[in-house]
Amino acid sequence: MHDLKALRADPAAFYAALARRGLSPVGQKLVAEDEQRRAALVALQNAQATRKNLAKEIGLGKRNKEDTSALEAKAVELRDEIGVLEERSESIQRGIDDVLKSLPNQLDVSVPDGRTEDDNVVVHTRGEIREFSFEPKQHFELGEALGQMDFPTAGKLSGTRFVVLRGALARLERALGQFMLDTHTSEFGYSETSVPLLVNDEAMYGTDKLPKFAEDSFRTEDGRWLIPTAEVPLTASVMGDILPADALPIRMVALSQCFRSEAGSAGRDVRGMLRQHQFTKCELVSVVKPEDSDAEHERMTQAAEAILERLGIAFRRLLLCAGDTGFGAAKTYDLEAWLPGQGAWREISSCSNTRAFQARRMAARYRTEEGPAFVNTLNGSGLAVGRTMIAVMETYQNEDGSITVPDVLHPYMGGITRIG
Repeated sequence: MHDLKALRADPAAFYAALARRGLSPVGQKLVAEDEQRRAALVALQNAQATRKNLAKEIGLGKRNKEDTSALEAKAVELRDEIGVLEERSESIQRGIDDVLKSLPNQLDVSVPDGRTEDDNVVVHTRGEIREFSFEPKQHFELGEALGQMDFPTAGKLSGTRFVVLRGALARLERALGQFMLDTHTSEFGYSETSVPLLVNDEAMYGTDKLPKFAEDSFRTEDGRWLIPTAEVPLTASVMGDILPADALPIRMVALSQCFRSEAGSAGRDVRGMLRQHQFTKCELVSVVKPEDSDAEHERMTQAAEAILERLGIAFRRLLLCAGDTGFGAAKTYDLEAWLPGQGAWREISSCSNTRAFQARRMAARYRTEEGPAFVNTLNGSGLAVGRTMIAVMETYQNEDGSITVPDVLHPYMGGITRIG
């Protein structure tokens, strides 16, 4: 979560960091409560020491056949006092923990001020936006006309925000995922990892998905969670570990199904595949030393950009402002692809440096000469497969409703170079 020692040393700086996110000041309150907790612990330790000495006096008195009733009465009083002090210190600690759990990560100094996505900063734009001699269609118009994107059947099976893909479009989705995996493992040094789709509370909490985002995820009746992204099991795989320094960096990639309730998104992107309850994503996770996390963030983002470049999709990189940066992130780059059918930029990847925020929550450390230190963790989409497929369909559509398959996907498509 957050370093209480750093907070005690400079509560004003802690407050200022949270104020950038538009949060009310809590630094002074936490320091005051921490002082109360520490005072209660000192009183508890003194009472325990007094009771220990009293026990020795009582034992000595009984061996000498002396009357120890007064001492025993005092011992009972001390026992009750200790119980009260224990409960007080634990109660204060729970209160501090509850506040700390609710506070987002502190932002990197390079994150621009701002409140909404309109304040995000465009870092660069790559690729050419295709000009059409006809009115380009949206992906769901293309897919439904081809008879290979079936929302009614998905609705019959599961409700809204699901889709059934058939034929060449199903093959295209698989091809994109395999292309992403192959690129990230063979060229960028990520280790392919197959992860569970169900995780426990500890994994969700450690990766900052609980308690704040509980309503955004699906929970099973036995208390486990369907993963909202493979970031959760990949990052939590080092939970509780003290890693050798020479084991870092650790770079992992997983192609998995992801599940999100999309709470609060009613009425947004209701048509098509942009916002689904179940979707496929190629997830990148890095575990590094703190001094390497800035370079790793850039490296990860470039790996995600490489997929778009090779697919020939126009995109731009955004540095998210303070108000748009996610709860657990210190700094985030979003990649937005140009969707000709919508005539708009839409997010296709988000690459975040959480620094030690997740590592503190899940006690993930590495060995240094000075003792164990927290690792830094990073995560990014490399890419969201469904949204990438949307970008491919809309970018490579033809006037007759067919879709040209990008050259880089030909080896994965079994000889199919044109869909429709």
